[in-house]
Amino acid sequence: MRIDEEEAQETVAATGPPESGNRPRRGLAPKIIVAIVALAIVAAIVTSGILPRVRARQAVRAETDELAIPTVTVARLQPSLAQQEEVLPANIQPYIAAPIFARTNGYVKKWYFDIGAHVKQGQLLAEIETPEVDAQLRQARADLATAQANLHLAEITAARYQELLKSDSVSKQDTDNATANLAAQRTTVQSNEQNVRRLEDLVSFEKVYAPFDGVITARNTDVGNLINSGAGSPTAQLFQMSAIDTLRVYVSVPQIYSPAARVGLLVDLTLPQYPGRRFTGKLVRTAEAIDPASRTLLVEIDVKNPTGELLPGAYAQAHFKLPSSAHTYLLPVPALIFRSEGLQVATVNDGRHAELKHIQLGRDFGTQVEVVGGLDPNDEVIVNPPDSLVSGEEVRPVSHSYDSTQAGTPEASPGPPGNDQQEGNGGRRPNGGGQR
Repeated sequence: MRIDEEEAQETVAATGPPESGNRPRRGLAPKIIVAIVALAIVAAIVTSGILPRVRARQAVRAETDELAIPTVTVARLQPSLAQQEEVLPANIQPYIAAPIFARTNGYVKKWYFDIGAHVKQGQLLAEIETPEVDAQLRQARADLATAQANLHLAEITAARYQELLKSDSVSKQDTDNATANLAAQRTTVQSNEQNVRRLEDLVSFEKVYAPFDGVITARNTDVGNLINSGAGSPTAQLFQMSAIDTLRVYVSVPQIYSPAARVGLLVDLTLPQYPGRRFTGKLVRTAEAIDPASRTLLVEIDVKNPTGELLPGAYAQAHFKLPSSAHTYLLPVPALIFRSEGLQVATVNDGRHAELKHIQLGRDFGTQVEVVGGLDPNDEVIVNPPDSLVSGEEVRPVSHSYDSTQAGTPEASPGPPGNDQQEGNGGRRPNGGGQR
C-alpha cells in the first residue's frame, strides 16, 4: 500500500494538483475489500459451526423417530391339528368294591386272609362262634319234634273220629274239633320247621365266604372280637374286598369337551409311578347329564388290569384324543390382549402397521389357545405386544418361529436400544398385556 501511495504522489507532482471536481476518494476500495474479506471469514466461521449442529439435530431427530417405532415379534398362525389331546385328572376305582359284614352275632373264632391276599369266590375268610344262636337252634329243633308228635297224635285222633262218626258213635261236633286240631298241628309243625331253617341259616353265617374274586384291601377284625350282625355298627365290618382285574376310571370332562366324550372312545392313562408308559382303556358310559356345580360330565373308562399294576384309589391322567373344529388356529397365549373392549390380538396387516382384531377362543391348551373366529389364515400375529399398542401404529416386525412346547413368552430377536421390548418390560407383557 505504501508503494501505491508513493506512485500516486509522483504522479501528482508530475501533472500538478488535480482539479477539485475530479479528485478521487483515497482509501475507499481497500476498505471495501477488507469488509468483504471479513464477511467471508465470519460466514465461513458461522457456516462451519452451525451446519454440523443442524445436521446433527436432523440425524438425532431421524434416529429418535426410528427408535420410537417399537420392534415386535410376529408369528404366523398354526392351523389346529385334526385331533387334539386333552389331559384331564382321573380317579381309579375297583370294578367291584364291597365291605364284608357278619350276618350273625358272636365272636371271631379265626380269620384266614390278611390284607393283600388274593381270594377266589367262595373261599372261607373267617369263622364266628355263636353260642346263643346254637342254643336257639337246639331249642327250635326240640320244639319242632314236639309239634311233629302232636301232629301225629292229631292225625290218629281225627282218623278215629271219622270212623266213629260213620256209626254215630261220636257227635259231629267232636269230629269237627278233631279235624280242626289236626290242621292246627300241621301249621304248628310248618312254623317250627321255618324257625329251624332260619336258625340254621344264622348258624351257616358263622362262616364268612368271599363273594367274588378279588383282593383283601382291609381287615378290621381279630380273634375274639365281638361281632354285631349287619352293617349298623362301624365295628361290624370284617373285611374290605376289591375286584381289580378290571378297573373303573372316573373322569369329569368339562362341558366344552362333552360332545366328544362318546361311548367307545379309546383313552390313554398315565401314572406318575410309571413314567413313559400308557395304559389304554375304553369309555363305556357317561352320566348323560352335566353337573350343575362343576359344569362337567362324569364319564367311566374301563381298563384291563390283569397283572395288578394299577391300584384302585390311585390318581391318573386321562389323555383324550378329541377331534378339532374346522378352520381353527393355534395361538400362543402371550399374544392375547385383555382390555375393556374385549379379547383382542394385534396383527401386522401391511408389514409396518399394527391392527387390533377381536377373536373368539375355543379350547385352552396351556401355552396355546384355539381361536375359532376373528382371524384370517395369512395373519401375522404379534407375540407379546406392547400394552399401549393401538390400531394403525407403526411397528417394526421381527419374524419368529414360536415353539408351543416352551412355557412362557419366547425371546424376540434383538432390536435397537430404546425399543419397547428392551426398555421397561423386557419383552414381557405388563399388567393386562397378555399374561394369564
